[in-house]
Amino acid sequence: MPRPSHRFTSFFLAVGCMVLLQACSPSLNWRDVRPEGTGLALLLPCKPDKAQRTVPLGGSATELNMLGCDAGGATFAVASADIGNAANVAEVLAQWQKLTLSNMKAAPGAQVLPLKVAGSAPLPPAVLVKAQGQRADGQAVSGQAAYFAKGTQVFQVVMYAGKAAPEASETFFSSLKFE
Repeated sequence: MPRPSHRFTSFFLAVGCMVLLQACSPSLNWRDVRPEGTGLALLLPCKPDKAQRTVPLGGSATELNMLGCDAGGATFAVASADIGNAANVAEVLAQWQKLTLSNMKAAPGAQVLPLKVAGSAPLPPAVLVKAQGQRADGQAVSGQAAYFAKGTQVFQVVMYAGKAAPEASETFFSSLKFE
């Protein structure tokens, strides 16, 4: 059997190396993130930007802290606020969920699924909401948002993408835990 030429072997070796290098340069560079003062840990696929704003949550002005970034054609973000009264947590989370669905002009039939977030409050239970809607510019968007609490702190963790990204979604939402 004839042996392949050195040129032929070198060519396929070079092509193989290029394929491996492309596979090793992901668009999602997952990193461990811990929003300050929350005890929450999660993975984000990019270096997050920070923002703060005062918003009406539970009927009073509340400081909302946010971390977020864009990677792989999707937006990933976590928002948290201390509402100061554990008795209002369920109501605030329900209002937040409703407002998010309204803002993204969600189509009817949003899925609300149970979500396990280690260390979060058992009541109200953590949920993951999946919906299809529109961005502010009218483009279609697939949105997923987790809502949960710990003590008087409430959390929203979101992923918005032009199309469903199940692997990124699984990595993102399954990383949520309190330490």
